[in-house]
Parts: sequence; C-alpha cells; structure tokens
Amino acid sequence: MANKRRPSIVGPDSGPAPPYPYRMEGKVIPGFGRGSKELGIPTANLPVDPALAPWISSVPSGVYLGYASLSLPASSPEASFTAYPMVMSIGYNPFYKNTVRSAEVHVLHEFAADFYGAHMRLLILGFIREEKDYESLEALIEDINFDCHVARRSLAREAWSAESVGDGADWLLKDL
Repeated sequence: MANKRRPSIVGPDSGPAPPYPYRMEGKVIPGFGRGSKELGIPTANLPVDPALAPWISSVPSGVYLGYASLSLPASSPEASFTAYPMVMSIGYNPFYKNTVRSAEVHVLHEFAADFYGAHMRLLILGFIREEKDYESLEALIEDINFDCHVARRSLAREAWSAESVGDGADWLLKDL
C-alpha cells in the first residue's frame, strides 16, 4: 500500500521520543455509530477528559499510533490486558462537522464481539498526521486505511514494541 504524499513509517528507529508516551484510559463509550457501519472501520470511543489525561487539551487534532489493552469479560476468547497495536483520532472529524472533540480508537485486531463498557488503556507513542477534511467518504476511508498501514509498519520495529517502550508498558499490561 503506497501513498506518495505521506511516509509509510513515522518516528525514529530508536523508539518513541518525548513528549511520548502519553497515557489514556477509561470505559469504552458509544460513539457516533459510523466506524463500523459507514466506514467499515470499527472504533472504540473514550471520554475526552482533561482531568484524566491533562495532555489531551494541548495536543494537535490528528491521528496517533500506539497500543491498546482492554479488560475483557472472562467469556471473551481474547485475553485481558494484551497489547494490541492501534491508531486513534483525536479531534473534531471535520468531514462529519463534529463540534465536540472526540477520541476514537481503531484497534488493529479483529475481536469476536464488541466491548462497550470495557476498561481500555492506551499507550500513545507517536503522531501520524494532522486532522483534515475530505471531499468524499472514499477519500476518508482510503486515508484511514493508510494510517493503519503506517501504524503497523511503525510499530513493527523492535524499539516500538509495547515491551520495549519501558515507561508505560507495565501499566498497559497489568490487571486493574
């Protein structure tokens, strides 16, 4: 998958650089209902609460990469607090003309069931691109799919693994 306008890997090979990593956590809440239905890209939404994540008010709107972990019910086939690569959008989603800032996470793993109400932790390791508007739904979907490609390639480097990050990996993977 190539996009001549953007790099397919972001961040230094040596691993995340300050100000990263950022941490965020909370219960997965219902969003606008567009991720799975309209875009074919399911998202988990977390509350944007500066009291819980003070950095969120100062970061630019855009797309970020890192790892997500979830506290899943015992009946789930996936294990709780496993690190899954993720991309997330923090912003207003101008294509949809949102007036409230949101944090929407697309975990790069196919889950057997939805996980509304589950506790999610995020270890945000880097910035992929700024938020932008799109002329069509197809262009938005194409860019999101490329963001996923960038996240997979960027996180595949040894210094970017959840275990290599050091600061934050223990927190990401521990039980509540």
